[in-house]
Amino acid sequence: MLDLEQPFLAPWAALLTVHATVRTSVWRGGQTVAATFLGIIVSFLAVVALGGGVASLGAAVLVGLLLARLTAIRAEGVTVATTALFVLTSGTGEESVLLLHRFADTLLGVAVGVAVNLLVVPPLDDRLTERQLDQVDRRLGDLLRRIADDLSLPASDEHAQAWIAETRAIDADLDRGEELLRHSRESQRYNMRRRRSSSAGNLDRDESVMHRLEEGVAQARAIARTISDSVAEADEWDPRFREPWLALLREVGQRMADPYAGMADLLPRIDDLVRDLSHEDLPGLLWTVYGDLLVSLRTIVRIVDDVASVRAR
Repeated sequence: MLDLEQPFLAPWAALLTVHATVRTSVWRGGQTVAATFLGIIVSFLAVVALGGGVASLGAAVLVGLLLARLTAIRAEGVTVATTALFVLTSGTGEESVLLLHRFADTLLGVAVGVAVNLLVVPPLDDRLTERQLDQVDRRLGDLLRRIADDLSLPASDEHAQAWIAETRAIDADLDRGEELLRHSRESQRYNMRRRRSSSAGNLDRDESVMHRLEEGVAQARAIARTISDSVAEADEWDPRFREPWLALLREVGQRMADPYAGMADLLPRIDDLVRDLSHEDLPGLLWTVYGDLLVSLRTIVRIVDDVASVRAR
């Protein structure tokens, strides 16, 4: 339609412009246009100054690679050198009309790519973080149940080290969640589906949940470390503490299978256990262990209940 000399460059530029998010497509497309323009200018000036030989080709590529280091176009900076190389090797370095056609091809391709990404089902990955946090929630619950089950048997230091290793793996899942949260925020920018979607994710809520789950993982690690430091005495725990505490720990883990389940009713049961134990004549040597485990468990319950409340909004 436009009778451009190199029409194949437009669809090529459009293909390279489309990215995973609208914002990235706009940003990278703008860099491509700027880099192409610089490449054309560099090739033209090289021909004017050095003629159409090898010297102009080498100088244009060198200058193009230096310009590619500019922060504003760094992601697409190599396009400066490749454009200059393409223009000079095709023999169009002195033909201003062909140079304008080259730029128009790129500009058209980028515009089409951005338009397609913006209007034709633009990607909106706003539920990825929520699904990742559900996985973290369930995995943390599985760990608590595993600790309770292992302590029901003769526990060993290998068990405790395995629990601690699992908390590190859950931390890695949370790190992945942070990456997904950044990607989800970017996918919402310039995205018209965000306004039309009735099920768009609440990323501020997801960020709040993520921070609370980080605290929950830290408390689970504290339980594992406390037991690890006293694993030799774990079999000697007083049954008046051991049995109700393990039952509470297992129930917390089971309820975490549902990320939206509340746990406020468990707090009075923990407080009742603390009150009952304070009236018992328990061995003083293990009271610090009992206290640490009760505090950590109570904190986890509060965190999980807060998470469920935030998600229910």
